[in-house]
Amino acid sequence: MTEKQKMLAGQLYNAGEPGLLKDREHASAQIFEIFNIHPSQKEERQKKFRQLFGSAGNAFTIEKGFHCDYGYNIHIGENFFANVNFTVLDCAEVRIGNNVLIGPNVGIYTAGHPLDTEQRISGLEFAYPVTIGDNVWIGGSVAILPNVTIGENAVIGAGSVVTKNIPANVVAVGNPCRVIKEIK
Repeated sequence: MTEKQKMLAGQLYNAGEPGLLKDREHASAQIFEIFNIHPSQKEERQKKFRQLFGSAGNAFTIEKGFHCDYGYNIHIGENFFANVNFTVLDCAEVRIGNNVLIGPNVGIYTAGHPLDTEQRISGLEFAYPVTIGDNVWIGGSVAILPNVTIGENAVIGAGSVVTKNIPANVVAVGNPCRVIKEIK
C-alpha cells in the first residue's frame, strides 16, 4: 500500500512521504489563491473551494483564516457556514451535513499520533474520519478529535473538546464534551 492508501485506510502512515507532502503543498497553494480573490467575488471563491474539496453544496461561506491539509477529504453540504480561523486536518474523510454553522477558531482533527515514542518520533501518524450531521451548530473554539460523529440537530457549546460521539438532538459542552440536555 502507498502511504496515502494507508492514511485513508486508518493505518499508521508516514506523513512526510513525498506524495503526501506534494498534496499538502497543493492544498496550501489553492487556499492562498482563494483568499487572494476579492471577497465580493463569492462565486469565484466557491468555485475554487469546489476544486479543493471532495464535494461541496451550492451555497456555502468559509471566512478567512481557513486551513486544511489536503482538501480532497472534505465534503460539505448545502447552506454551510464556517467563521474565521476554521482548521480541518483532513487526513481522513470529514463529512459535514446541510445547514451546519461553525463558530470562529474551530478545529476538526482527523490526525493523531501513536502513544509509542519510537513510532511517534519516526513520523508515523494515523487518521480517523469525522462526521457532522445536518443542522448542527458548533460554537467558537471547539476542538473535534478523530473518529467522532456528531448527530443531526446537535449544538456543541463554545470551548468544548469533542472526544466521543455526540447523539442527535442534544446540547453538549465541556472538556471532555458531554451531553447536558436534549433538544425537543
